[in-house]
Amino acid sequence: MKNLVQNFTSQLKEAKQIADRAIVSQAQNVLNIVVTGLGGSGIGGTILQELISDTCPVPITINKDYFLPAFVNKNTLVIISSYSGNTEETLSAMQQAIAKKAQVACVTSGGKVLQLAKQHQFDFIEIPGGNPPRSCIGYSLIQLIQILVTKGFAPATLLTDIEKSIALLENQNEIIKIEAHTIAQKLTNKLAVIYSLGTCEGVAVRFRQQINENSKQLCWHHTFPEMNHNELVGWTNKNDNLVVVTFHTSFDFDRTKKRYQVCKPIFEKYSNTVIDITAKGNSKLEQFLYLINIGDWISCYIADSRGIDPVEVNVIDYLKAELAKF
Repeated sequence: MKNLVQNFTSQLKEAKQIADRAIVSQAQNVLNIVVTGLGGSGIGGTILQELISDTCPVPITINKDYFLPAFVNKNTLVIISSYSGNTEETLSAMQQAIAKKAQVACVTSGGKVLQLAKQHQFDFIEIPGGNPPRSCIGYSLIQLIQILVTKGFAPATLLTDIEKSIALLENQNEIIKIEAHTIAQKLTNKLAVIYSLGTCEGVAVRFRQQINENSKQLCWHHTFPEMNHNELVGWTNKNDNLVVVTFHTSFDFDRTKKRYQVCKPIFEKYSNTVIDITAKGNSKLEQFLYLINIGDWISCYIADSRGIDPVEVNVIDYLKAELAKF
């Protein structure tokens, strides 16, 4: 897993080359967009939504279930994101998209998704397979960006931002690893409470998933300002097993940052420590990928500290095997 994280910029470069070669058709009277996918395949959609929420001219919904929303019809662009191409829930949603005559585009490495895409002559971008889906977010996210830029729902500057993101991560590689290793020591065998300040909840979700899968630890996440209206009340008892991790970008809203300034002393009073991680870079994409990369390294270093294999997901394999019996 550490090799895969170390090669993240190489993955981004290859993903950009794949995107540049992709053949994607123009949208036809699209009134809304649904990106459907789960786990390591679905998180790209969550992050994409945050990247374009202030520019996309139509509503974009992220779907992580067997079923599509009832509004899906011929004027809906449904993007199928499944790394393996065989994700049970995503295939169910894809069949519904076909039945509803939606406009479908697929990002996958193969499997039944690719078969259906070819059968129905849908737009598809094929990415390299063979690795854990969570380690291939660069492949999937860049293709999602390419599809929406080509179809006119995302700014073309995102494609330029990919190149800038690669340069940033290459330049900061050693610094990122040093910071990640220091943070991992504070999180090993602790319960991480992860907060974003509104602009990068997808990054917080991604970090939670990486702690779960790579580090084999439970944790939770929430976002400002919503947590100020519910979870904040739960901070009433000292618990030295809790470590707060917060993600900050230059795009955080001023009032949200003030909220955090008020809340931080509360977290410090009731938890073991509070760790602030501030993104580097200029654009949202640069900052999001920076935070994703440092989070991935943290999860790997925690696994090292615990002496466990960050790649294995035996319990998920068990779940899939049991479901296959029904």
